[in-house]
Order: sequence, then structure tokens, then C-alpha cells
Amino acid sequence: MPTIKVNDINVYYEIHGEGFPLIMILGLSCDVNWWPLDTINEIAKNFKTIVFDNRGVGRTDKPEIDYSIKMFADDTIGLMDALKIQKAHILGYSMGGFIAQEMILNYPERVEKLILCSTHCGGIKSIAPSNEAMNFLINPPEDVIELINGFIPLLFTKSFIENNPKFIESYKQQMLKIPIEISSYRRQLKAMSFNSGRRLKQIKNPTLILHGKEDILVPSGNAEVLAKNIADAKMIILDNAAHFFFQPNPEKVINVITEFLTKKIELEAQ
Repeated sequence: MPTIKVNDINVYYEIHGEGFPLIMILGLSCDVNWWPLDTINEIAKNFKTIVFDNRGVGRTDKPEIDYSIKMFADDTIGLMDALKIQKAHILGYSMGGFIAQEMILNYPERVEKLILCSTHCGGIKSIAPSNEAMNFLINPPEDVIELINGFIPLLFTKSFIENNPKFIESYKQQMLKIPIEISSYRRQLKAMSFNSGRRLKQIKNPTLILHGKEDILVPSGNAEVLAKNIADAKMIILDNAAHFFFQPNPEKVINVITEFLTKKIELEAQ
């Protein structure tokens, strides 16, 4: 499996497909196994799709130092440099959306188009999750299986979980392939003290905001805050979707992403 030297760490990455590069950045505790492979393969029909493990998770190094969103952003730019990619589309999911915002604010010339999914800007402009969801994030169970089981109702709607037991069980197994160590989880969590609110107006690149209407981890009002503060941003709220925005209609989401990234015409906000 490929790893490459980036700054002070070795980063695990995968490249799927050919074409203009699309870099997809994951969130808190996630490694590449959290991306459903069939979804990645569909996206890769149109783009050179690059997925990777952030520092602290999966098969990327896990240095025992303090992390920051700026550090994660610099890692992603370093990965682009190592792979000789001058410019790419960037998709950031959840904490990956923080990283994507930090990238485009510090390195706007390296980003062609930006997609922010299930994320927020931090600070006083952001809308917090429920106390129950926040308590789970801050005080995660030490047992890995309990941790993964606790994430499931934060990622998917109750109806999707009840109606798709085979998918949920398969997804759990993917999440458990390389489970995050609790110490690394806490380092990533500590890094999430992020605030881009006052800087969002600096973003001039074409931007699409995707958010599940039923997201209880990052309430969908956060998408409206981003759309209001990023010039000409397009926002799509996905009905019946929770934090993991691809479900229950991955075909629709893939089509929206592909249209936004490939077509010069304006994507209609919904």
C-alpha cells in the first residue's frame, strides 16, 4: 500500500481514476475505509480521486504531538507537492471541511473548486450539536466497538439504520478495519478548536456546500452560515440525509458533485 513522505510524517494515500485531481479530506477519527469504495469508484469515473489518512489515523503516522487544523492543511498541501499536483478540486467532509477551509484561505492558488460537506466555520457563528452528541464526542468510550456503535446514529438517520441493516453492519466492519487509538482521537479532537468565521469572505473560489437536512452532529443551519459568508457559494440541503451526506441517495450526491466540478454553467441552488 502506498505511503509517501509529507513534512514530518508518512502519509497513506490512494489514487482512483484519471483526470483533473479531486482530493477528498475526511473528518475526526476517519480513515480511508470510511469512504464506501463503490462511491469512490463512481466519482473516479470523472476525476483522479485522491483519498488519504490524516495524521493520527489509519496507516498514516501518528506522532505524539499536538495537532492543529493548520497542520492538517499543510499536510494536505504537502501531499499535493509530493504527488506533483499543482492544483486540485478539494472536498472536505466534517473536520475535513475545516481543513479544506484552512487550505483555501492559506493557499487559494492551489484550489480550483471547493466543496464543503457536513461542516461549519467554528466560533460563535457556528451552530452546536445537541448536548448528547457533544458529550459523546468529548467523552468517547474507551472500547473501540462501543465507539463505532456510538458513531452510527450520528452519521445516519434512524430510518436509514432501521431499513438498511446489511449496509450498516458492512459499514461498521469497514470502520473497524483500522480503528483509531483513543489517544490519537483526543489529539484530533483537540485540534478542532477552529474558527474561520471572519475569514470566510476571503474565499473567492467557486464553492459548493452540501449538507444533510437531518444532521444532528453538525446541524444544517451551519450550511446556511457558510453560504451567507462565502461569495456566490451554492448550497444544497439533502433531504433525509444525516451527517454522512452520501446516504440515502449516493447517486444524486455524486451527480451534484460531478455537475458542479465539470460544468461551467451555474449549478442551481436548492
